[in-house]
Amino acid sequence: MSNVASEAAPVKRRHTKDSSENRRVPSLRLHKASGQMFVVLSGRAIYCGRPDDPDTQQRYHQAIAEWMAAGKLPAPDPASITIKELIARFWHYAEGYYRTLTDGRNKELEQFRLALRPLKELYASTPAVEFGPRSLKALQQEMVKMGWCRPYINKQVNRIRHAFRWAVSDELIPSGVLHSLQSVPGLKRGRSEAYEPEKVTPVPMELVDAIKPFVSRQVWAMIQLQLFTAARACEVIQMRPCDIDRTKKIWVYKPEHHKTEHHGFEKKIWIGPRGQQELTPFLLRNPETYCFPPAEAERERRQRLSEQRTTPPAYGNAPGTNRKDEPERIAGERYTTDTYRRAIARACDQAFAPPEPLARQTDETMADWKKRLTPEQKAELKAWQKAHRWHPHQLRHNAATYLRREFGLEAARIILGHQSAAITEIYAEKDEKEAIEAIMKVG
Repeated sequence: MSNVASEAAPVKRRHTKDSSENRRVPSLRLHKASGQMFVVLSGRAIYCGRPDDPDTQQRYHQAIAEWMAAGKLPAPDPASITIKELIARFWHYAEGYYRTLTDGRNKELEQFRLALRPLKELYASTPAVEFGPRSLKALQQEMVKMGWCRPYINKQVNRIRHAFRWAVSDELIPSGVLHSLQSVPGLKRGRSEAYEPEKVTPVPMELVDAIKPFVSRQVWAMIQLQLFTAARACEVIQMRPCDIDRTKKIWVYKPEHHKTEHHGFEKKIWIGPRGQQELTPFLLRNPETYCFPPAEAERERRQRLSEQRTTPPAYGNAPGTNRKDEPERIAGERYTTDTYRRAIARACDQAFAPPEPLARQTDETMADWKKRLTPEQKAELKAWQKAHRWHPHQLRHNAATYLRREFGLEAARIILGHQSAAITEIYAEKDEKEAIEAIMKVG
C-alpha cells in the first residue's frame, strides 16, 4: 500500500469453506504482541496504527479502498511479477473500464486482447521489470511476421505501453520500465518489413448498385442511409425508432453509442428526405427494437424461397421441417459491423462471379473447392475479389467526398461529426476537376 500502512509478512490463515473475507469486508483486529490494529487483505497483514491513534481508522479505510480498487487482488512484489500476471491484472481492469454503460460492447477491449496475445506467447514467464526496449523491438518484429500492417503494429505497440502505464499507476512495477519502453520508436514508412495498407477510397457507384438484387432490403436500406447521411456502419446498424427525433422537417438521429462518446461528445446524424424515405418502412415496430434486425431479413428470405418453390405442397419437405435443431449460427436482433460487411462481400461475389476455373461449382463443398484450386489460382481469385469487393466504410468516404465538393470542408466536418477538419480531409477525396480546368486555362 502506498504511504498508507506498512506491510508485514504474510499471515497464516485457516482456509475454511465459509471464510469471513469471502462474505464481508475484513475488519480491524488487535495484534496483542505489538499493540497495533491490523487488517488481513488477500493474505497479508496491513498494520494501521495503535487503537488510540485517531488516524488508525483513516488508514484502515484507505487500505480497504485501495484493496477494492485493485479488484481484491493481492499486492505483488514488483520484482517478481511476471508478464503473465501483469496481463491478468490489467485485463481485470480493462474488462470494467472498456465497456459501454448498457450492452458492454466495446471494440477497444478486443484490440487489447489481440495486442496482448503475442506479448503473452513470447514473454509470459518473463519478469515484468526485465521487459525492456530490446524485448519490445522483438515483439514488433513478431507482429510483422504475423502479417500486420505498419500503422496497426504501431497502434498495438502503444496499447502494450498503455498496459505497462497502468501497471506503473497501480504500483505493480517501477516507473523506469515504462520510460524505457517509451524510447522505442514506431515503425517508419519504407524503413521496415511491415507492409503499408492501401488507402481507403470511395467505392464506384456501379459496384454499389450491382449488389442490390443480392442483399436483403434491410442491408440495402443501411447502405443507402450511409450514402445519404455519412453515418458510420456501427451507427447505422444500431438505429432504433426511439433514437430518432422526427418532430421537424429534418430528422435527427442520436446513436445510443458512438465512437467518441467516452470523450463526452454528442453525436447527431441528420436524415433528409431521401434518407427518411428509405428509413420509414423500418420504423413500424417497437421503438426500443432495432430497425434492421437480421432475424427479420432471414424470415423474409425463407418466405421468398417458399414462394418460389416448384415442388407441390403435398410433396417434399413441409416449410420449416428441415431446419437444424441446434444451428451453429442464428440471426440476432441486430447486425454487427462484421456481419454487415460479410453480407456485402457475399453479395459482391454473387454480382461479380469469378471466371469459370476459379468459381465454386454448385455441387462442390467449400473444402473441396479450396483443395481444387492451385496456389496460382488462389492468388488470381484473391486479386479478382479485391477488384470487385467493397466494404461499408467506403460508403462514408463516398458521402464525405460529395459533401466536401458540394458544400465545402466545414459543412462536411459538421455532418461527419469530426472535431477537426484535418480528419475530414482524410475521408474526403479532393476533387481535382476545378484545378485541372484552371491549369488548362493558365498553361
